[in-house]
Amino acid sequence: MPLHPLTTNNAGMGVARRDSSLLSPSDYDADAMSIRSDQDTDSDDDERQLRARNSRELRAHDRLVLMEEEELDELVTQSRRRQGSQRRGSNLPIPNPLRLLTRRLSDASLSRSRSPSVQPAESVEDLGREKRRTRRQRRSMKRDRLLADAQHGEDGELMYEMEEGGMKDGSSTGDSSERDDSDEVDRKHLMHVTDAKMKRKRNCRRWSLVYAMIAVAFAILVLVAWKLSIERRSSHGAQKLVSNGTAIFGPTTIIISLDGFRADFLNRGLTPRLSALVKEGVSPLYMLPSFPSVTFPNHYTIATGLYPESHGVVGNSFWDPALQEEFTYAQPEHSMDPKWWGGEPFWVTAQRQGLKTAIHMWPGSEAHILGVEPTYMDKYDGKEFLTTKVDRILGFLDMADEDRPQIIAAYVPNVDSDGHKYGPNSTEIQFTMQKVDKMLDSMFKGLEARNLTGIVNIVVVSDHGMATTDVSRLVQLEDVVDVGKIAHPDGWPLVGLRPNNPDDLQDIYNEVVRNTKGNPNLEVYLRDVDMPERYHFSNNERIAPLWIVPKAGWAMVKREEMDVKEAQAKGTVYRPRGLHGYDHEHPLMRAIFIARGPAFPHQPNSKLEPFRTCHRSAPFV
Repeated sequence: MPLHPLTTNNAGMGVARRDSSLLSPSDYDADAMSIRSDQDTDSDDDERQLRARNSRELRAHDRLVLMEEEELDELVTQSRRRQGSQRRGSNLPIPNPLRLLTRRLSDASLSRSRSPSVQPAESVEDLGREKRRTRRQRRSMKRDRLLADAQHGEDGELMYEMEEGGMKDGSSTGDSSERDDSDEVDRKHLMHVTDAKMKRKRNCRRWSLVYAMIAVAFAILVLVAWKLSIERRSSHGAQKLVSNGTAIFGPTTIIISLDGFRADFLNRGLTPRLSALVKEGVSPLYMLPSFPSVTFPNHYTIATGLYPESHGVVGNSFWDPALQEEFTYAQPEHSMDPKWWGGEPFWVTAQRQGLKTAIHMWPGSEAHILGVEPTYMDKYDGKEFLTTKVDRILGFLDMADEDRPQIIAAYVPNVDSDGHKYGPNSTEIQFTMQKVDKMLDSMFKGLEARNLTGIVNIVVVSDHGMATTDVSRLVQLEDVVDVGKIAHPDGWPLVGLRPNNPDDLQDIYNEVVRNTKGNPNLEVYLRDVDMPERYHFSNNERIAPLWIVPKAGWAMVKREEMDVKEAQAKGTVYRPRGLHGYDHEHPLMRAIFIARGPAFPHQPNSKLEPFRTCHRSAPFV
C-alpha cells in the first residue's frame, strides 16, 4: 500500500499533545510496564506514536521493524552456530550500526512523505489490540527459535530462567520482564551452579573411592578363600610322599596304648627302649587322664579329644536312664552298640578324609561308630602274644602302596591286667613291663630295617596309672547307705548311686554324709550341686546323681563280694591287688605321652608341660 506524506501543523500538534495520553502504551495496554524490554524497542514506538496518529503508517512501520528484527535474529543464530559457542546472559541481540543508520534514514524519509489525507478514523482500541497481537507473535516466534536452537539444552538465558523456577512473566524467552540486577544474579547463579557441580564431583569421587575399596577388599577375601581352598585340596589330594628305597609312603602314624602304664614306671630302669624314645622325641613329665581314670572312658577320650561327659562313655559300667539299659564293658555284644558312643574317633575322621586305617583291639573300634568302619579292624583278644602284635603292626607297613594304612593304632593290655592281678609294685608287674618294652624294641628294629625310622611317626600313650589296694583300705557299701533305696549302683572302685525314688536323693545324701563323717578317705558329691568342676563330670544324665569317691588305694565293696570285717579279721588278701579310677590328678593316676617322627620337629629330649588328654590330645585327634 503506498504511503502518503502526512502534513501536520501547529493545530495538529496541539491535538496530538492533548490526546497524547490516548496513544500512550500505558493507557491502552495494561501489561506495557511489565513487558517492556530492549528487544521490543518500545521507546521508539512511543516516540512515533507521539509524532503521528496515522494507523496505516504505524502498521507499516511495525512491519518493517518486525522484518528487521527477524533478519537480525537470523544473523545472530547463524553466527552462534558458526562459532559453536553459547552465551549465557540476557541473550539480547547486538544492534548493527549500519542497519540502525539505515532505519533512521528510512524513518526520516517516511516522516517527510506523510500524507495529510490519512484518515485518523482507526480507533485507539484497534491499534492497541493489533500491537499487542504483533508483540505476542514476535515473542512466541523468538521463544520457539531459542528452544529449537539451544545447543544441548544450555542456552544461557533460557536455562538461567528455567533453573530459577520456570520462565517468568516478562522474560525475553517468555513474557519478558526487566531485571536490573541480572548481571549480579547471573554471577551468583553461576557460582552456585559451579559449587554444586564441584560438590557433586567430590561426593562422586568420595563414594567411588569407598566402593572401590569395598570391591578391592571383597576381591582380596575371595582370593584368600580361593587360595586356602586350593591349599586344602592340595594337602588332601596330593600328600607329601616319601620313599624308603623300596616303597612310597604317605604320612604314616603308629599309636601304641599301654593300658595302666603309670608315668613313674619309666624311672624304674626296666624299660630301656621307652627311655631311649624319651631322649629321641618329645614328651611331658606326665599326662593327666580324664575323670574317672578308668580304661574305656579314657581310651575314647584319647580317640575323640572329648571329656567322658561329652562323648557319653562315662565309666566302664553305668546306667542310661533314657535307654533304660546298662553299659558293661565285659559284654562286647551289648557294649559295642554305636548308641553308647558319641563324638567322632580319629579312625572315623581319617576314613572320611580318604585315608586307610588299621585299628588293633582299641576300645570302641568294634562299635561301628557313625556307620564308618576302619579299613582293617582286629577285635579284642586278651590272650594274644606280644610278638604277634609286633608282627601285625609291621605287616600293615609291608602292604602294597594302594592297600597300606596311614593310621595304625594298637592296644596293649598286659601292664593293666597284671597290675590288677599282682599290684603295681609286684615283681610280676616289673617282668611284664620288661616284656612290653622288648615288644616295642622289636617294633622299632623292624622300622629301622625297613628304613622307616625318619618316615613313620610313633606315639606311645597310656590311659591311667595304678594304685595298690589292701584289705585294710576297704569300706563296706552297706555300712554307708541303705542299698534297698538304691536302684542302680554305678562304677568301681568309686560308686555312683541312683535312688529308686528321685525324691529321696537328699535324704540318701544326708545319710551317706553322716555315715562317712569319721572316714577322711571318702568324699561324697551330688552331681548337680557340688561335683568338683575340674572333674568335668556332671553334664550327662548317664552320670549318677550321687557319688562316693574314695582316696587312691581305697575301695567300696558290697557284702556279697566280701565281708570287710570278716576279711580284715582273717587277714584275707583283697583282690584285685591294684586299682585305678580315682582322682585323675593324683600322682598314682598319671599316664605317659611320648612321640617321635617328622610330625614332631622338636629337638631330641624336648620336654612339654604336663597336659590333660583332651587339652592337648595326641596329634592324630
